[in-house]
Amino acid sequence: MIGDPVLAFDQVCVRFGDTEVLRSVTAEVADARVTVLAGPSGSGKTTLLRLCNRLEVPSQGTVRFRGEDLDDLDPLALRRRVGMVFQRPTLFPGTIAENFAVAAPEGAAEYEGRLASVGLPTDWLDRPADDLSGGEAQRACLARTLLTRPEVLLMDEPTSSLDPAATRTLEDLGVELARSGLAVVWVSHDLAQVRRIADDCLVLRDGRVADAEDAREYLADRDPPGGGGRGGAP
Repeated sequence: MIGDPVLAFDQVCVRFGDTEVLRSVTAEVADARVTVLAGPSGSGKTTLLRLCNRLEVPSQGTVRFRGEDLDDLDPLALRRRVGMVFQRPTLFPGTIAENFAVAAPEGAAEYEGRLASVGLPTDWLDRPADDLSGGEAQRACLARTLLTRPEVLLMDEPTSSLDPAATRTLEDLGVELARSGLAVVWVSHDLAQVRRIADDCLVLRDGRVADAEDAREYLADRDPPGGGGRGGAP
């Protein structure tokens, strides 16, 4: 961990009825880095991500944002500081500009710059959101989230339905945002992607954070050919 954590989980458990999804999770997320949550399907990755801005709440244990218990923070204010991009694009009916106005009604002067920052043409503000392809819509969702000027960006398998070119564009954006000072927490089941983008990697197995040996074993056993890497992942 470099510096104080931006997010910290202390003995966190999450139960849905009789099913325990997360079990005694203790972990930290660093500022200005890409932290990837990896692991098999059903291991608790998305639940852990959703805890970060109170889309889920722990059944037991504590989640802290910059040292403050999330229970003590207003959820709506928290979600502007800890923004989220979902697996499927979630644009509203209307134009891109109207979507942006939901996030930042006073920030119209920034709209074109945000489009440019995610690799979309700056003259698309009047374009209907329904006209966008999957990759374009996902980038527009990212731009909308960034208009709230979050301190943390949560990414829930944002490239799972994108083609390779759109995937690389979104990966590059995530890495660039981390380099600019944003904490990025990215859920991925794609081990080649983990190698490309991760500064840090938390591997979840059966609702627990794997220890270093188990994490290395998981990544080594399932790493597909061609994974590059920027270092940092186990």
